[in-house]
Amino acid sequence: MAPASPAPDRGRGVVIWNQWDPETPIGNGGRSPASFFPQLMSQITALLPSVRKPGRFELVVDGAAFATVGLDMIERLGLAVGRTIDTVRDAVEAEAAALATYDRAVTMLAARARSATELRRQLVRKGEPAPLVDAAIEKLRAAGHLDDAAFARAFTRSKALGAGASKRRLQQELAKRGVARDVSDEAVAEVFEEEAIDEGESVERLARKRLRSLARLDAATRHRRLWSFLARRGYDADVIRRAIEKVTGEEVDAGTESGDDEESED
Repeated sequence: MAPASPAPDRGRGVVIWNQWDPETPIGNGGRSPASFFPQLMSQITALLPSVRKPGRFELVVDGAAFATVGLDMIERLGLAVGRTIDTVRDAVEAEAAALATYDRAVTMLAARARSATELRRQLVRKGEPAPLVDAAIEKLRAAGHLDDAAFARAFTRSKALGAGASKRRLQQELAKRGVARDVSDEAVAEVFEEEAIDEGESVERLARKRLRSLARLDAATRHRRLWSFLARRGYDADVIRRAIEKVTGEEVDAGTESGDDEESED
C-alpha cells in the first residue's frame, strides 16, 4: 500500500489525501482532495437531451456516454456539468438500470395493451432483471397505466365484437395472459351486458358469413369446415350444431364434430 501523501495547507493545518477514498478529506484542512487534484476525478462533461428517448438525457462523463437518466434523477442526485461522478456513481448506475427497464415496459405497453403478468413474463424473457421488472410494474400500476380489469374489458370488447369470440374462448384467452379468473369473469359479463351480445346471434352471424366462402363445397365438407371455424371461437357443440342447421337448412351428420380439414387460417 502506498504511503499517504501530506499536503500543506498554511494556517489551517494539514489535509491528507487517501487515494482509495479521494472524496473524503482527512485532517484539519477540511478541503476535498478534488480541489487539489481535480484531474484525477471523473467529471460530468455534458448532459444532452436523448435523441432516441424523448424526455430522457444522456449523461456524459469524461467525454464518453455514461448513462441515460431522467430529469428527476438529475435534480435528486445533483447531476451537473463539471461535477465529479465518483460520489454518486453507484446510485446513477442503479437508477439508470431501473429507468431502462421501466422505459422498455412503457414502450411495450404503447405497442399493445397487456396484463401485468403478461408484461412481466415478456420483460423477463427479454433479459430484464426480475427485481427491476417488478419495480417497473408497481410504478406503472401506481400511475394507472397498468390495470388488469381495464385490459380484460378492452380485450373482451375487441374480440367479442370483432371476431365473435364466445365467453368461454375469451376466458381462456385472458387466462393465458395471466388475468385472474374473477377479474376476467367480471369483465366478460360486463361487456356482454353493455354491448347486448347474444351468443346465439353471434354464432349464427359468424356461420352465415363463413358459409359464403364455402358455398361450392359438398354438404359434408361444408359442415366440417363450419364446425371447425366455430369451435375455434369457443362455442359449445350444441350451439354450433343448431347454428349450422339453421344457416344451411341442412341436417348435420353425426361425426361432423370430429372433422377438421380447414385449409387456411381464419
